[in-house]
Amino acid sequence: MSRDAASDPPAPLEFRPRVVLASLSGESDADWARAGSEYAGAAALGGIALDDPTRAAARELVARDRTEFLPDDPVEYVDEQLAALEDVPLRTGFNVRTATLDPLREVAAVCRDRDAFLEINAHCRQDEMCAAGAGETLLRDSGRLCEQVETAAETGATVSVKVRTEVPGVDLPSLAEHLETAGADAVHVDAMDSEAVVGDVAAATDLFVIANNEVRDEGSVREYLDHGADAVSVGRPSDEPAVLERVRDATTAWFAEEVEP
Repeated sequence: MSRDAASDPPAPLEFRPRVVLASLSGESDADWARAGSEYAGAAALGGIALDDPTRAAARELVARDRTEFLPDDPVEYVDEQLAALEDVPLRTGFNVRTATLDPLREVAAVCRDRDAFLEINAHCRQDEMCAAGAGETLLRDSGRLCEQVETAAETGATVSVKVRTEVPGVDLPSLAEHLETAGADAVHVDAMDSEAVVGDVAAATDLFVIANNEVRDEGSVREYLDHGADAVSVGRPSDEPAVLERVRDATTAWFAEEVEP
């Protein structure tokens, strides 16, 4: 389904089951999302580098044997990948890395028109990507990160921001408040070993909170949801049906209990 008018309000980030297939650079494409669609309600494709600095960084990462998406035209690639999933019952999105605003604006418009969400990557900690001015570097520069959020939100796209805990000098609950003011709809928190921060972020804002890191089974699902997350995401095991089934079933059961009288 597509949304044609830029003036239409962004679609809320709502899906069932409350499980997200989380982006893995160079691996999370339309085929990957389709394969996991039985177990999830949403999928973040990507990540993908959008501008010259981040694409140069991606090529450096490939040179040292990491996987990256490096199509000739990243904006066209995002559109094609999202179009390939129009018949799949998933809320789709694209995780992007950029140091400049123009390509971000273009991809945000594509996501808007495809009823997909745009996920700004403030999470990648690879040295090459940080040196390019993207990824985790944005966590330490809230002004630039909020500018990216504002740029994407102004197109009418639904905007998520992927972040990580345990970055020295970064107060995630406070940052989340600024992101919400800038126009973000969701925050995707890689909790590392700081699960309680998910609760702090949820308490500080009305953002839709997706919790990530070692989500594998009922125990990990319930821990994050008990802390206040609205959904959980699965990264590396996103191509393992047994893990996805456990996570889906635990998440569905938790929300069923929430609505019982």
